[in-house]
Amino acid sequence: MMKSKKHFFRGTVLLAAALLTTAVPAQTWLGTSLTVSADEEYTVGKSGDLNYYKYSDHIVISGCTWEASDFTIPATIDGLPVTEIGIYACQYAKIKTLTLPDTITYIGPYAFTNCDQLQSVTFPDSLEQIAFESFRDCKSLTEVNFPDHLVKTGDYNFDNSPWLEAQRKKDPLVIVNGAVIDGRTCSGDVKVPSGVKYVASGAFAKNDKITSVSFPASVTEITDNVFWYCDNLKSAELNGCTSLGFGVFAACNKLTDIKLSGNLKKIDSYAFTDNNSTATITFYGSQSAWNAVEKDSADPFLSRAKMVFDESHVIPQDEVIGDINADGACNDADAAMLLKYLLTTGSLTEDQAKIADMDKDNELTSADLSLLKKQALAK
Repeated sequence: MMKSKKHFFRGTVLLAAALLTTAVPAQTWLGTSLTVSADEEYTVGKSGDLNYYKYSDHIVISGCTWEASDFTIPATIDGLPVTEIGIYACQYAKIKTLTLPDTITYIGPYAFTNCDQLQSVTFPDSLEQIAFESFRDCKSLTEVNFPDHLVKTGDYNFDNSPWLEAQRKKDPLVIVNGAVIDGRTCSGDVKVPSGVKYVASGAFAKNDKITSVSFPASVTEITDNVFWYCDNLKSAELNGCTSLGFGVFAACNKLTDIKLSGNLKKIDSYAFTDNNSTATITFYGSQSAWNAVEKDSADPFLSRAKMVFDESHVIPQDEVIGDINADGACNDADAAMLLKYLLTTGSLTEDQAKIADMDKDNELTSADLSLLKKQALAK
């Protein structure tokens, strides 16, 4: 049977903004990163425990048998690569083990939500993005293995899983390969370390314990709902931001100090919705550059704000990832220092140890050495 309308999401869909202006707490659908793909013909098929949509050049998994326990998704079906797990595809399934092929690039919203027997998952090197709530309420999930590159994640992906709780105990700022996955248990003044390039939508949402945040210049996109309802957030320094997404500072009613990059190009019309504070906005650029930023000129928050234009400000250069000896490069010399430390024939200062901790798990192991060598080879 031929059909021509997609049933899954891949980019940015903003639902009615009026929902956010009520007193009802925003849920994951609000301002989340989703896209609906353009219409494309597909056929519906079934292979073993899987249902799928077949397109001209790829396969999307659309459903599975709930009773399946040892679950392997094939790399190809009908000679086409399986590239995506669709929305709701396997939620509530009795999966215990999950094997994904090295063809998957995208895991859709709610794909494995409430798979409460799922214990471990290893994401393939091909994976690029995990949409919101994909592994929420997987209450047996203790092991999550990411590929050694940045994977973009959405709101509340691993909520109510033992894995996320374990990561929070190591560090309340949960970072995996340059991506902040969660910061909702952070407190006080939060400084996101250099090397971070991406912050998940909703990463700090409803955290009433953080008072300030500073992002490195490497974070250019401030995604949707990042600080939604952070009641005690007073200041934010966004050194490299080029865009502020939907609901970023919604209802942050103590926010009085914002520092914005002169590279800023766009502020979503609902970035400051339900925010009644009066802030000083320091823009690291000229007034003409600020005027050129795409924004709602009638936005109440921006209209109240006191603007300060600072064209002389120089954003501090981010430290080089893996540069243990601080010579401006990550190379064999840094790998040698870490190797000597691991062999107990050398020592590292506290600051050097932080730089050497490539996977940010607060331990120095052979895994950090492997990542550091890869970083050195990439230069």
